[in-house]
Amino acid sequence: MINHADLPESLPLFPLSGAVLLPRARLPLHVFEPRYLAMIEDCLKSDRRLIGMIQPRGEGTAPALAQVGCAGRLTSFSELEDGRYMVTLTGVARFALVEELAGFVPYRRARIDFTPFLVDLSPPEPDPSFNRRLFLKDLARYLQAHKMGTDWSNLKDADDEMLVNVLSMLCPFAAEEKQALLEAVTLPARRRSLETLIAFSLQSRSSGEETLQ
Repeated sequence: MINHADLPESLPLFPLSGAVLLPRARLPLHVFEPRYLAMIEDCLKSDRRLIGMIQPRGEGTAPALAQVGCAGRLTSFSELEDGRYMVTLTGVARFALVEELAGFVPYRRARIDFTPFLVDLSPPEPDPSFNRRLFLKDLARYLQAHKMGTDWSNLKDADDEMLVNVLSMLCPFAAEEKQALLEAVTLPARRRSLETLIAFSLQSRSSGEETLQ
């Protein structure tokens, strides 16, 4: 378990639209751009091996960044024959972006603040009002509608936090919707937002099918 005192005041940043990382969940990444290859190599040399996943706001080589991201620990690494990397980050804690830092590295770095999200360092929080049976029923319809395969045995066996966090990361929501899920401070708040997004998607698809008929 990582303590608040073990967390750094700055992080290298990996801006990636549509990709969010949440505590204790895992995010596989295919790294091929030279600046991010350099970032991974520097990360491997560090003690904490932490990278800040964050979404960009806009296009271009250096777009503005979202105000909240999540630090992930590099827990899996493999190098392909052509020099690309396949890595896995495991979520540690979310952070607020304070300011970007100038430097002599090709990737972006920032001073960050973990204080608003110290709950991430505690054991998984309970969600007593979670109607898991009804949620899984709606989720099955959602996955079928989007032609998404999944390992149901793993989903059904996952604890509430892992179930909600993994789905928040993997479901094909818009970037701003994923950001809202990331920024939900508590698990019940994120679960309610996730339920709303799934229900809205199912309702929209149902309305579209009725219109076509």
